[in-house]
Amino acid sequence: MLEMNETSTEPRTEPIQPQFNTACDQDDRFKNLLGTSAWARLPKAIRRRFSKRLLGDASLAYQGRVIHMQMNFIGRALAIVLRVIGAPLPFDRTSVGRSAVVTVTEDAAADGQFWIRQYGRAKGFPQMVGSSKRFAGPTGLEEYIGFGIGISLRLKSTRTGLYFVSDRYFLKLGQRRLSFPRWACPGRLVVGHEELGGGYFRFTLELTHPLFGALIWQDANFRDAEIVRSIRS
Repeated sequence: MLEMNETSTEPRTEPIQPQFNTACDQDDRFKNLLGTSAWARLPKAIRRRFSKRLLGDASLAYQGRVIHMQMNFIGRALAIVLRVIGAPLPFDRTSVGRSAVVTVTEDAAADGQFWIRQYGRAKGFPQMVGSSKRFAGPTGLEEYIGFGIGISLRLKSTRTGLYFVSDRYFLKLGQRRLSFPRWACPGRLVVGHEELGGGYFRFTLELTHPLFGALIWQDANFRDAEIVRSIRS
């Protein structure tokens, strides 16, 4: 009969210490796209926000609130139809006055950044909008919203804000890139990042169609955030 060794115990396990990735490097990609003079025109706080290259799996989180949102009938119909590809446009007016969160992480595989936006709603889960900004294409900057659909963007700066303006909508199938004809596009998209001071900034989204006018307008205020340190067990 085997006897238990009185000195034996259950296998010992050392507590797993969380590992924090806090690396953040200088990022000149937006500056290089704008050019030195246009970049210098921006408020210092905006230059600082768009000069952070997050390394590893570190991320930035900005918290805020939706201040205003309006859409006409065509705009609402478009936003609802686009829910089948991930809801890239805001579609619920009840988000006004509710919390909003923007999270930014590095998209190392595509040399870009992941932007995830979350909007609270009166009922149901918050709306999640995810996209990847990639430094590629004829304009040097593209935004991918999924299902191969993307938008080439042009950057514009003023003394108060940085603006991302749509140039062409396209569909990417493998190595092929097909531009949508102008008549099949939803309109001119302008996303703004405007300085408010005191660590706050304003996010605006405006989609305007040449025939149907202002389809969607969204306005939200956010405050600066510290780097969120990812924890890996």
